Amino acid sequence: MNITPQAYSKMSQRAEPKSRAAVNTMTAFVVGGGICGFGQIIRMIFETYGFETQTAGAWTSMILVTLSALLTGFGIYQRLAKHAGAGTLVPITGFSNSISSSAIEARSEGLVTGVGTKIFTIAGPVILFGSAAAFLYGLIYYIITRVF
Repeated sequence: MNITPQAYSKMSQRAEPKSRAAVNTMTAFVVGGGICGFGQIIRMIFETYGFETQTAGAWTSMILVTLSALLTGFGIYQRLAKHAGAGTLVPITGFSNSISSSAIEARSEGLVTGVGTKIFTIAGPVILFGSAAAFLYGLIYYIITRVF
Protein backbone atom coordinates (compact mmCIF):
# COMPACT_ATOMS: atom_id res chain seq x y z
CA MET A 1 0.00 0.00 0.00
CA ASN A 2 1.50 3.30 -1.08
CA ILE A 3 0.18 6.37 0.75
CA THR A 4 1.27 9.90 0.04
CA PRO A 5 2.22 12.17 2.96
CA GLN A 6 -0.82 14.36 2.25
CA ALA A 7 -3.20 11.39 2.36
CA TYR A 8 -1.59 10.14 5.55
CA SER A 9 -1.95 13.59 7.14
CA LYS A 10 -5.67 13.69 6.27
CA MET A 11 -6.21 10.19 7.65
CA SER A 12 -4.43 10.99 10.91
CA GLN A 13 -6.39 14.23 11.35
CA ARG A 14 -9.68 12.33 10.98
CA ALA A 15 -8.55 9.63 13.43
CA GLU A 16 -7.17 11.82 16.22
CA PRO A 17 -9.55 12.70 19.05
CA LYS A 18 -10.89 16.21 19.20
CA SER A 19 -9.02 18.48 21.57
CA ARG A 20 -10.81 19.28 24.81
CA ALA A 21 -8.21 21.83 25.87
CA ALA A 22 -10.72 24.67 26.24
CA VAL A 23 -13.11 22.60 28.36
CA ASN A 24 -10.28 21.11 30.43
CA THR A 25 -8.78 24.55 31.02
CA MET A 26 -12.07 26.02 32.17
CA THR A 27 -12.80 23.04 34.42
CA ALA A 28 -9.36 23.30 36.02
CA PHE A 29 -9.82 27.05 36.46
CA VAL A 30 -13.24 26.68 38.09
CA VAL A 31 -12.25 23.83 40.41
CA GLY A 32 -8.91 25.39 41.39
CA GLY A 33 -10.65 28.71 41.94
CA GLY A 34 -13.34 26.97 43.97
CA ILE A 35 -10.74 25.37 46.23
CA CYS A 36 -9.02 28.73 46.68
CA GLY A 37 -12.38 30.45 47.22
CA PHE A 38 -13.26 27.88 49.88
CA GLY A 39 -9.92 28.60 51.54
CA GLN A 40 -10.66 32.32 51.43
CA ILE A 41 -14.02 31.75 53.12
CA ILE A 42 -12.33 29.75 55.89
CA ARG A 43 -9.75 32.51 56.33
CA MET A 44 -12.43 35.21 56.49
CA ILE A 45 -14.30 33.22 59.16
CA PHE A 46 -11.14 33.08 61.28
CA GLU A 47 -10.55 36.81 60.80
CA THR A 48 -14.16 37.52 61.74
CA TYR A 49 -13.55 35.74 65.04
CA GLY A 50 -10.55 37.95 65.78
CA PHE A 51 -7.60 35.98 64.43
CA GLU A 52 -4.75 38.00 62.95
CA THR A 53 -4.26 37.67 59.19
CA GLN A 54 -1.16 35.46 59.46
CA THR A 55 -2.71 33.20 62.08
CA ALA A 56 -5.91 32.89 60.06
CA GLY A 57 -3.85 31.99 56.98
CA ALA A 58 -1.91 29.34 58.88
CA TRP A 59 -5.09 27.75 60.23
CA THR A 60 -6.66 27.88 56.78
CA SER A 61 -3.68 26.08 55.25
CA MET A 62 -3.79 23.42 57.95
CA ILE A 63 -7.51 22.85 57.43
CA LEU A 64 -7.15 22.60 53.65
CA VAL A 65 -4.24 20.15 53.94
CA THR A 66 -6.15 18.01 56.46
CA LEU A 67 -9.33 18.00 54.37
CA SER A 68 -7.35 17.06 51.29
CA ALA A 69 -5.68 14.18 53.11
CA LEU A 70 -9.04 12.94 54.41
CA LEU A 71 -10.67 13.21 50.98
CA THR A 72 -7.70 11.34 49.50
CA GLY A 73 -8.08 8.60 52.08
CA PHE A 74 -11.75 8.16 51.16
CA GLY A 75 -10.96 8.22 47.42
CA ILE A 76 -12.97 11.38 46.79
CA TYR A 77 -10.04 13.63 45.85
CA GLN A 78 -8.94 11.26 43.06
CA ARG A 79 -12.42 11.30 41.54
CA LEU A 80 -12.42 15.09 41.61
CA ALA A 81 -8.91 15.23 40.13
CA LYS A 82 -9.96 12.87 37.33
CA HIS A 83 -12.37 15.51 36.06
CA ALA A 84 -10.68 18.73 37.20
CA GLY A 85 -7.08 17.92 36.28
CA ALA A 86 -4.61 20.65 37.17
CA GLY A 87 -7.27 22.55 39.10
CA THR A 88 -6.75 20.10 41.97
CA LEU A 89 -2.96 20.00 41.65
CA VAL A 90 -2.08 23.66 41.91
CA PRO A 91 -3.45 24.65 45.32
CA ILE A 92 -1.84 23.38 48.53
CA THR A 93 -4.42 20.61 48.53
CA GLY A 94 -2.68 19.00 45.55
CA PHE A 95 0.54 18.68 47.51
CA SER A 96 -1.34 17.13 50.41
CA ASN A 97 -3.06 14.74 48.01
CA SER A 98 0.21 13.60 46.45
CA ILE A 99 1.79 12.89 49.82
CA SER A 100 -1.31 11.17 51.20
CA SER A 101 -1.71 9.03 48.08
CA SER A 102 1.83 7.73 48.25
CA ALA A 103 1.49 7.01 51.96
CA ILE A 104 -1.76 5.10 51.42
CA GLU A 105 -0.23 3.15 48.56
CA ALA A 106 2.78 2.09 50.66
CA ARG A 107 1.00 1.27 53.93
CA SER A 108 1.28 -2.49 53.32
CA GLU A 109 5.08 -2.18 53.45
CA GLY A 110 5.04 -0.90 57.04
CA LEU A 111 5.14 2.45 58.76
CA VAL A 112 8.85 3.17 58.46
CA THR A 113 9.98 1.38 55.31
CA GLY A 114 6.71 1.94 53.47
CA VAL A 115 4.78 5.03 54.53
CA GLY A 116 7.75 7.02 55.87
CA THR A 117 9.89 6.33 52.83
CA LYS A 118 7.20 7.04 50.25
CA ILE A 119 6.12 10.28 51.90
CA PHE A 120 9.66 11.64 51.70
CA THR A 121 10.10 10.32 48.17
CA ILE A 122 7.34 12.67 47.08
CA ALA A 123 7.81 15.50 49.57
CA GLY A 124 11.60 15.62 49.46
CA PRO A 125 12.02 17.08 45.97
CA VAL A 126 9.19 19.54 46.55
CA ILE A 127 10.70 20.74 49.81
CA LEU A 128 14.20 20.87 48.32
CA PHE A 129 13.27 22.80 45.19
CA GLY A 130 10.77 24.95 47.09
CA SER A 131 13.46 25.93 49.58
CA ALA A 132 16.01 26.53 46.82
CA ALA A 133 13.52 28.67 44.87
CA ALA A 134 12.62 30.64 48.01
CA PHE A 135 16.30 31.29 48.69
CA LEU A 136 16.92 32.35 45.09
CA TYR A 137 13.87 34.63 44.99
CA GLY A 138 14.78 36.09 48.37
CA LEU A 139 18.31 36.78 47.16
CA ILE A 140 17.03 38.45 43.99
CA TYR A 141 14.57 40.51 46.04
CA TYR A 142 17.33 41.54 48.44
CA ILE A 143 19.62 42.58 45.59
CA ILE A 144 16.86 44.53 43.83
CA THR A 145 15.78 46.38 46.96
CA ARG A 146 19.33 47.19 48.06
CA VAL A 147 20.85 48.08 44.70
CA PHE A 148 17.99 49.80 42.93
